[in-house]
Amino acid sequence: MTKPGPSARVGERKIEVPKGLCIKCEGCKEIVYKSDVERNSSVCPRCQHHFRIGSRQWLELLVDRDSFQETDARLRPLDPLGFKDSKGYPERLHAAKKATGLEDAVLTGTATIGGHPVVIGIMEFFFMGGSMASVVGERIARAIDHALASRRPMILVSCTGGARMQEGVLSLMQMAKTSAALARLGRAGVPYISFLADPTTGGVTASYAMLGDINIAEPKALIGFAGPRVIQDTIRQELPPGFQRAEFLQEHGFVDLIVDRRKLRELLTRLLAFFADGRG
Repeated sequence: MTKPGPSARVGERKIEVPKGLCIKCEGCKEIVYKSDVERNSSVCPRCQHHFRIGSRQWLELLVDRDSFQETDARLRPLDPLGFKDSKGYPERLHAAKKATGLEDAVLTGTATIGGHPVVIGIMEFFFMGGSMASVVGERIARAIDHALASRRPMILVSCTGGARMQEGVLSLMQMAKTSAALARLGRAGVPYISFLADPTTGGVTASYAMLGDINIAEPKALIGFAGPRVIQDTIRQELPPGFQRAEFLQEHGFVDLIVDRRKLRELLTRLLAFFADGRG
């Protein structure tokens, strides 16, 4: 049974609004029907703000129906440092797995997009902020190696706060591992398309997220290494308007295209057809 939510007055009548019926848009700050947002691929129907979505929803948006086959699903993170803050690392992993149904913050596998075979990796922001750690880096490196062996284009969707502090330098090592794998892919002439969702930050931005043959971003996505407040405090200068947003990065040559997620599958299909013709 739906629980009552906030009440509203219409004339003299008090109306109970069912809980979960409406949500507040982070872009326009307006209250919108949740069902309208969900039907619109989690994009605000008023201001076109792109809400964050999980890896499974990305799959539904991008790949052909029933074409996805997950790889390396058995890889699970350990606790190499015995890390503990207010909670132990295993406890945080357990909570993230329960919330997402995933073993770690990336989903990798093979699929087709518009009939074109690809290897795809999608980061899961709702698993510890989409943070990159040992298993995330290993899965992505293996996916890139599979793309190299099968000569399928590689597609990565990044949505992340950066490297995972609970694994320390082992997380940072994944930057070099994934970048080296992409270098091998590039030398072999296999295409790599990188899509940057909001946010894409930290060590992921400093490695595989920005190494695409084509780098595509969501509208107004936050993209950067250090946060804007850290940079401003370090250089002691006012940052320009829109700093670290997708539009700013495109203007300065770091991003090739900015694409509404509702049009991304169509664009990927065209790009994959172009690459296929080029290889043929």
